[in-house]
Amino acid sequence: MISVTNKAKDKLSALRAKEGYSEEFNVRVSVKGGGCSGLMYDLIFDQNIREEDKVFEDKGIKILVDKKSLLYLLGTTLDFSDGLNGKGFQFINPNASRTCGCGESFAV
Repeated sequence: MISVTNKAKDKLSALRAKEGYSEEFNVRVSVKGGGCSGLMYDLIFDQNIREEDKVFEDKGIKILVDKKSLLYLLGTTLDFSDGLNGKGFQFINPNASRTCGCGESFAV
């Protein structure tokens, strides 16, 4: 399961509307190689649900995850911070053994 906090839900809904995406566009979360810790999170709007995708829904937000990324993301919570120490989406990932200071990359 991948979940979203209320702050993340509100921000995703606002971004989807601001960027002109309809409700048919879901949130795709994936993991790619790179970043200072070895793996990076990727977050985009996508209306295509692939056969190999796992689909989660939390608080009305559909989250699409490809099979490879799912191994790294199970149990993750997507949050949004707008505080003084940084603004943006944050991944609270119980599978990560370490994360970088900006929270955009991790290692397992």
